[in-house]
Amino acid sequence: MAVLEVRDLQMSFPAARGTARAVDGVSFTLERGGVLGLVGESGCGKSMTALSLLRLVPPPGRITGGHVVFEGRDLLALSEREMRAVRGAGLAMIFQEPTTALNPVLTVGSQVAEAIALHRPVTRREAWERAVALLDEVGIPEAAARAGDYPHQLSGGMRQRVMIAMAISCDPQVLIADEPTTALDVTIQAEILALLRQLRERHGMAVLLITHDLGVVAEQADDVAIMYAGRIVERASVTDVFARPKHPYTQALLRSMPRLGHRVERLEQIPGHVPDLTRLPSGCAFRDRCPLAIDDCAVAVPPLEEKAPGHRAACIRT
Repeated sequence: MAVLEVRDLQMSFPAARGTARAVDGVSFTLERGGVLGLVGESGCGKSMTALSLLRLVPPPGRITGGHVVFEGRDLLALSEREMRAVRGAGLAMIFQEPTTALNPVLTVGSQVAEAIALHRPVTRREAWERAVALLDEVGIPEAAARAGDYPHQLSGGMRQRVMIAMAISCDPQVLIADEPTTALDVTIQAEILALLRQLRERHGMAVLLITHDLGVVAEQADDVAIMYAGRIVERASVTDVFARPKHPYTQALLRSMPRLGHRVERLEQIPGHVPDLTRLPSGCAFRDRCPLAIDDCAVAVPPLEEKAPGHRAACIRT
């Protein structure tokens, strides 16, 4: 059963040379308790998609169309007051960089407690006790003492755990994790990913996992949506995407990954560059970099069509 349904979501930024369509007709569903990995290169629109779901797009960007349906309500049609009640309690987000997301002049415990008090009828003492319990749940040692620390007193991994505690503080049904392991070393990355998996199973949350790391997706996700130049170009189960990729962009991404047992002198690169979002080529945005491109690829934007049961791709060549 779908807990979140996104249909034809569009979001853009005005620019000197035209309009940059950062999110251009994105559609997907997120199943209750499931994990959807949203994958693509930097600048493809992953984070803007996440911010659009919460209506937190930074100005001058704006959402220009589409629907985001949660619990039978279109979030894009709610008033700002109604939307504030949804953020945190219905949909919550772990932001990409905890150093800038946390307030440097407030203790981490008070920041978690504030998130609780915004959505729950609790006393200050109850909010604080709940905050300490959450910090303990996400693996912060001596949580009662560390709750009085400021963000700069914690390591990057501990700050990310604080962000996770804030995100789950009001038992959201959907957790959006935007590059949750960025700037962490490999050992800490593994710990954070294991923690997210444990919390999802314990709390029954659905997770939208945004990343450029296909290895993280292979380990964590049930389904995958591959994004390129503001559009989803492939959507399938994680098994199908890795075993039978349909879109040339997905195939190129997988070829560029190192694999155990496959020794090569040099990993393959995807030729060319991501197109300027204000000057997208006609037809398929990937065609200038695609080894399968033909003249017909320039005629129209290919729709996301079913190529095999449960496997959709936006390519006329597959």
